[in-house]
Amino acid sequence: MDVIAAYRDVGSYRGAAAICGTTHKTVKRIIEQHQAGGAVSGRVPRVRNYDAVADLVAERVKDTSGRISAKRLLPAARAAGYAGSARNFRRLVADAKARWRQGHHRGRRPGVWTPGETLIIDWGVLDGVHVFCAVLAWSRFRFIRFAADEKAATTLTMLAECFEVLGGVPKVVLADRMGCLKGGVVANVVVPTPDYVRFATHYRFRPDFCEAADPESKGMVENLVGYAKDDLMVPQAPFADLVTANAAAASWCGEVNANLHSEICAVPADRLDAERPLLAALPSLRPEFGARPTTRKVDKLSCIRFASGRYSVPNRLIGSTVTVLVEGRVLRVIEPVTGEVFAEHTLVAPGETSIVDDHYGGPRPDKPRRAARPRTASEKAFLGLGPVAETFLTGAAAAGVTKLSSEIAEILDLGAAHGTEPLLAALERAVAFGRWRAADVRSILATNGQAPIPRPAGQALVLTLPTVPTRSLDAYKIPGRIDGSDPA
Repeated sequence: MDVIAAYRDVGSYRGAAAICGTTHKTVKRIIEQHQAGGAVSGRVPRVRNYDAVADLVAERVKDTSGRISAKRLLPAARAAGYAGSARNFRRLVADAKARWRQGHHRGRRPGVWTPGETLIIDWGVLDGVHVFCAVLAWSRFRFIRFAADEKAATTLTMLAECFEVLGGVPKVVLADRMGCLKGGVVANVVVPTPDYVRFATHYRFRPDFCEAADPESKGMVENLVGYAKDDLMVPQAPFADLVTANAAAASWCGEVNANLHSEICAVPADRLDAERPLLAALPSLRPEFGARPTTRKVDKLSCIRFASGRYSVPNRLIGSTVTVLVEGRVLRVIEPVTGEVFAEHTLVAPGETSIVDDHYGGPRPDKPRRAARPRTASEKAFLGLGPVAETFLTGAAAAGVTKLSSEIAEILDLGAAHGTEPLLAALERAVAFGRWRAADVRSILATNGQAPIPRPAGQALVLTLPTVPTRSLDAYKIPGRIDGSDPA
């Protein structure tokens, strides 16, 4: 109840105080002030111990746009004569900041989003893993994927995949001033890179950029970055690889987009179904991003050279041109048109070689094989005898038989005299015992195949003796006397 009205009714200080629930002293002070014309009593303001440095604090708060802390400002106040407590000084700085912000706050208008209008994108990073986040503003449909870097090609690839998940292209893509998409800034106007312009032209959307140092203008995607870190990356990290991480990200997006959104009180997936008809149609082909693919021609060694290293490919590709892709520490050789993977290698240092035995039909032999290639008629006739003749030839050459051509001709003459089968047997025995002359082959043939065959120690030596004519023992009988008596 009004104190003055209560006093008029009862005419006493204590009565009015009982009606208004206060003390008679308070009623007396109010009535005296009212009778004096509403003037404030001459009460002297209380002096505070920080009044001497209030102007200093206000000036420093103004110079730093309200960002300086009381901890940094206290030493200067001490030097200016402030002797109070740090707690009381913090109150002074807080009041000074509040007064400064009253005249320097930035008024904002809440975002009003139109269906099919705006997609907001941003990058985040946690423990070296980069996360790409995008939000379709009206439906609040969220899209995140992981990557190893934030290069322009990676960003455009992620954006293309986002369009494919949405099933269409919005009219505007809003981003902060990413270095990978920003070609320059002129008079605070962002100039996008030529690749980004070509990408936007291909998908028929308008690229837009936020003001510098203004994360509030895209706070929707900023919240998504923090949400993805707290709810996906921290609980499930570390991921084995990007494929596993992106599979988890797709599953997470399906989960959160199917839940009720607290701000719009609707399910983002359902809102996307209503918004999709307003999105522009996807182009028939996804454009290529980044630098042109690296191509190499397969040399006669069935290898390609990349970064001064040599990598094998199937030998059927000799002379053809292939495409080389490098992802991390893995090099892939693919077909330029179909994308068929011909080979995969781990990157090697310059000057080294990575070989896959299957590309050559089998493992490399321990020793190189130098096949005999006949040229003259006698060489062709000799090697025509079969593998044993080639073995004899290579063994004789290794033994240093300099007149091997004449030796071969003489051996062929022996074959004409003794026959092919005995000659082959003689050559086989000559190889076994390391006898490389034509005279050795002749001596073997002279035995007519009856030469002994050596046996390991302890085994019986089998000799094939020649066959000779035999006579009966009567042929060796000594003639007796005429009378038949014994001469002894």
